[in-house]
Amino acid sequence: MRVLLAGGGTAGHTSPLLATADALKRLRPDIEITCLGTPRGLENRVVPEAGYPLELVPPVPLPRKPGADLLKVPVRLRDAVRATNDVLDRVRPDVVVGYGGYVSVPAYLAARRRGLPVVVHEQNALPGLGNKVGARVARRVAVSFPDTPLPRAEYVGLPIRRMISTLDRPALRAEARAFFGLDPDRPTLVVTGGSQGARRLNQSVSGAAAALGAAGVQVLHVVGPKGEAAPVATGTPYVVVDFVDRMDLALAAADLMVCRAGANSVTEAAASGVPAVFVPLPIGNGEQEHNARPVVDAGGALLVSDAAFTTEWVAATVPGLATDPERLAAMGAAASGLVPRDADEKLARIVLEVGGAA
Repeated sequence: MRVLLAGGGTAGHTSPLLATADALKRLRPDIEITCLGTPRGLENRVVPEAGYPLELVPPVPLPRKPGADLLKVPVRLRDAVRATNDVLDRVRPDVVVGYGGYVSVPAYLAARRRGLPVVVHEQNALPGLGNKVGARVARRVAVSFPDTPLPRAEYVGLPIRRMISTLDRPALRAEARAFFGLDPDRPTLVVTGGSQGARRLNQSVSGAAAALGAAGVQVLHVVGPKGEAAPVATGTPYVVVDFVDRMDLALAAADLMVCRAGANSVTEAAASGVPAVFVPLPIGNGEQEHNARPVVDAGGALLVSDAAFTTEWVAATVPGLATDPERLAAMGAAASGLVPRDADEKLARIVLEVGGAA
């Protein structure tokens, strides 16, 4: 069987794509997997590193508001569909799987014209425009959250990497903290804005370094490829890195995490039992707050708006929380039972069923 997996841009699309690819390989070692992305996305690094072939087509951004860019969409879409058709000629897949984003719409349209079966996976609680299009032509529609408003949606959860779904945090904690140059025994805060970083998180947390250090809280701060943080020196470790490939080690090192509320961040933190402070991205259609809400309502995380997440809020709230092991344990336990850990295999089996019936 041959499968084309279409998704790219950020880790929100590439991480579930790669988790599904790995699950397909475990279930059917002889399967041929090709990934479809665009020249500008994270997939250009992570897909080849994972050992999968990558084909590229032009991106088709879908503007949220009327304007000059909206008028360019038909031509861009035509060019991208044409390029996708060329990929289909080379790969000859039995099934096309889309994860949303710029690359998925031309994949859905090209597959439909050829009569190829399509499987859609939507990672957010509120679907994006690409997957709203895809759901109209898909044979099966899988979602990460139970109430995602897509037709014929099947709740499978978000595919996450095995290194995280099977993570034993206590067993790995000492190794993880040594890996990042952290003290083995101090309360540890991990901060990440996702694969692109988050200026608000970077500024507010690094600005509160004095308060965190005074409380004995050490920090692992993932600032993103273009981000920066300038914490004052306190004598308590404050480690700043651009990117983390071993997210399992970051989660194992953490007593508490501060992050955006993309589906990946929410699912990985909850599945690992890491208490979190979610700061939803203030743009888009509000999907990040919806992603976080089940974990927050269960008591596994705090939810803070981007505007309210100031240096003053961090200094007043986070040190006390990070040094309260009983509260952190209760939050972690509340989060850990909420999300499926086997979504990768559930989605892979759907793909195999659809591809096998083609």
